[in-house]
Amino acid sequence: MAKMNCWEFKKCGREPGGTKTAELGICPAAAESRVNMLNGGLNGGRSCWAVTGTLCGGKIQGTFAQKIFNCMECDFYKTVISDEGNALKTSKEIISILRSA
Repeated sequence: MAKMNCWEFKKCGREPGGTKTAELGICPAAAESRVNMLNGGLNGGRSCWAVTGTLCGGKIQGTFAQKIFNCMECDFYKTVISDEGNALKTSKEIISILRSA
């Protein structure tokens, strides 16, 4: 069974072809191919907390350091942590990939 990506869980409409892309653009998590398939997601769909510039709560969230505490309270973040268990790619691993690619 395919794992749900953040844009599917949040129903934000910012994935390619989504209902809000004309208004708000494609979300950086949906476009971030360097972390494709990490934690079982499409592009950054299950690593969104580490992707700069995502839009949650109607505003741009900024860098990892600026947003991680909000992300840690997010139901989607908690779902990914639970789903992945010991196989979870940590924020440190994700950021390392984003910086090196």
